[in-house]
Amino acid sequence: MLPEIAALESLLREAAREELLPRFARSQRSVKPDGSIVTEADLAVQERLVGELRKLTPDLDVLGEEMSRDEQERLMAGAGAGLWCLDPLDGTSNFAAGIPFFSISLALVREGRSVLGLVYDPVRGECFSARAGEGAWVNGERLLPRRVGLSLPRCIAVVDFKRLDRALRRRLVDEPPFSSQRNFGSTALEWCWLAAGRYHLYLHGGQKLWDYAAGMLILAEAGGQATRLARELPLAADMGGRSAVAALDPELFVQWVEWLGATPSEG
Repeated sequence: MLPEIAALESLLREAAREELLPRFARSQRSVKPDGSIVTEADLAVQERLVGELRKLTPDLDVLGEEMSRDEQERLMAGAGAGLWCLDPLDGTSNFAAGIPFFSISLALVREGRSVLGLVYDPVRGECFSARAGEGAWVNGERLLPRRVGLSLPRCIAVVDFKRLDRALRRRLVDEPPFSSQRNFGSTALEWCWLAAGRYHLYLHGGQKLWDYAAGMLILAEAGGQATRLARELPLAADMGGRSAVAALDPELFVQWVEWLGATPSEG
């Protein structure tokens, strides 16, 4: 039986209130071997939520972004009945710099698929959540499928340029198919803002499991669609990176995929 979303939401809200927000723009940063940064806030939230989740669901292990690669791979190999996937602070660079766009992301992964996901934005007090096959919500309000009613050239796109190959970056700059472009810096929250219809097109060149496990489920349960760039292997819950091409509106999704030459099937 899956735990109640309300109980999980309470854990995230309390951890953010007590561990994240008091450290906002005040945490010392250090650089990890992959070049990304980590702060004491990342570690404090991870330690707290790993402990809380183990008490709430003692039969499930917890994989956290800030664990070692060896530990992450061990947990993935022994997932069994399921595995919690936690990003204790998605948008660490924003958080450390004082930019108010970051989140906590938590997903339950079973047999390579997310079955439950939550993304909490402590600045706005918004908690996005979803259960596979049951829909998506933000603060208890259902996120419904919608059509934007815009053509591709009038859309807003969120694009992470730094992980795309050079030819595609050049094409997006020189021949953009959209009206304007953003990049907010918290991947999990970007999935949720797309699910809420706050922008229209999404492109990211390389996400890890903790980046997309909750957010992609929330988008799917809100009626959105996602795939990957061409030539990539199908999506699986593993430790490798993957690209993401997505839209909430199904007609825009088809146009976006065609323009990018992306792999047209989900997964």
